[in-house]
Amino acid sequence: MYSNKVTLIGFLGNDAEVRTNNDRSLTTLSLATKSSYKKDGKYIEHTEWHRCVAFGKLGEFAATLKKGAHIQVEGELRSRKYDSKKTNSEQTIWEIRVSSILKLDRAAKASAEDDEDVTEEEAA
Repeated sequence: MYSNKVTLIGFLGNDAEVRTNNDRSLTTLSLATKSSYKKDGKYIEHTEWHRCVAFGKLGEFAATLKKGAHIQVEGELRSRKYDSKKTNSEQTIWEIRVSSILKLDRAAKASAEDDEDVTEEEAA
């Protein structure tokens, strides 16, 4: 049995970006995760940027997300190759093909009832 599952929790670096290609819509998210470690008595922070791609109904939900949103993304790690016009060579990029998004932001004035409503979209 094989498994390719990624779970990331972080903040969006930009508003969601929607693209249409051959009557197919996709939404791209730029998700930042942070880690830190101690070196010579000082904490060093590292930010990793992840390219996340969502399709269909999930892509429509993802399109509503704005810069700074705190989200959890699940999906599979995928690579793809393309010919770069800048470097005139073949490039490989890694991205998360999103299967679910959980919005972790909570409205400041949300009532207890609202907190029970989960704003999670699952790919159908």
